[in-house]
Amino acid sequence: MNYKYIVGVDEVGRGPLAGPVYVCACKIPVEFLEDIVQGTDLPIRDSKKLTEKMRQKWFSYLLQKKKEGLVSYSLAKAPASEIDSKGIAVCIKYAVEHATRALVSEDTRKDTLVLLDGGLSLPPEFAQQTIVKGDEKESVISFASIIAKVLRDEYMSDLHKKYPHYGFDAHKGYGTALHIKAIRDFGTVEEHRISFLKSIV
Repeated sequence: MNYKYIVGVDEVGRGPLAGPVYVCACKIPVEFLEDIVQGTDLPIRDSKKLTEKMRQKWFSYLLQKKKEGLVSYSLAKAPASEIDSKGIAVCIKYAVEHATRALVSEDTRKDTLVLLDGGLSLPPEFAQQTIVKGDEKESVISFASIIAKVLRDEYMSDLHKKYPHYGFDAHKGYGTALHIKAIRDFGTVEEHRISFLKSIV
């Protein structure tokens, strides 16, 4: 089948001990996808395998394409409290659907193919493919990964200003030795996922 639009979906922040999980859906007209990929000499791959500087360059490039009307994206996120109450898998599932529906209306659904990374999926009314390591294989999923990673990192860096003892600007909530020591020294804050800390506190 021929599609007019392609949407990539990825999540960032599944494993950290603190902070929200982010899901990004990125939509591009199929006819412009190759031009966008070829329009820069920046390497494209999974956001976690890019340097912070490279992610920022990609993010700026994608924002420019957004201004040109060639890229659109939607974010959905779940805070630590929701992750604790519902579980990370449920939170990601609902965020994936919310982010995608914000971009794909009923009118455009039949013209849109959604590519999802890893174990992500959508209700069956969406034309979709789930691709293992999709953030390394499909540029539109990589774009979603980069956007989600940059915006979540910004959130965690801002959180550092509120809770400077934890080093959120450095580890972004992941379970580094520095972070675990800070939890043991200072306790937890509202941004911590208590359900992830059973072996630490």
